Amino acid sequence: MAFRELVLEHSHAMFRLAWRLCGDENAADDIVQEAFIKAWRKIGDFRMQSGFRSWLHRITVNTAMDYLRKQARVKQHETAAPELECLAAGSSHPKHDVQIDVQEQTRAAMMNLSDTERAALMLRHFEGHSIKEIAQILDLSSSACKQAVFRAVKKMRIELAPLVTT
Repeated sequence: MAFRELVLEHSHAMFRLAWRLCGDENAADDIVQEAFIKAWRKIGDFRMQSGFRSWLHRITVNTAMDYLRKQARVKQHETAAPELECLAAGSSHPKHDVQIDVQEQTRAAMMNLSDTERAALMLRHFEGHSIKEIAQILDLSSSACKQAVFRAVKKMRIELAPLVTT
């Protein structure tokens, strides 16, 4: 019963994090489920050194990174990489088309970041974790964590600059 309550309390935030890291709703669902299974199996290993939320986020990030590495290996074996879906197809309102285009370009820019940069950016700017918490989640030093966030922001600014100037 207590684990069910933890799932209900944390699953939305974990899904949001997984989705932002991998860019795929179905994969995010799978990642969250796998992360909860890992948490269930390792609940005895949880030492109150960090918050429970941070511990769950670390498991989620690690599970998402495993998924991304596996996907990268699969893509290396494919002869032709699939194109990004065009969500704007069939849209009838220009403002809606622009919003979708911005979302797609942002998602594509996010996927061009390294796994560590993407995770650090998501945890800092979307999940509101402190640098110390992110360093614990990603198993980095504080300075390496700051650098990962800085590099991610810098790369995103460069990638998305054409959107701002048009």
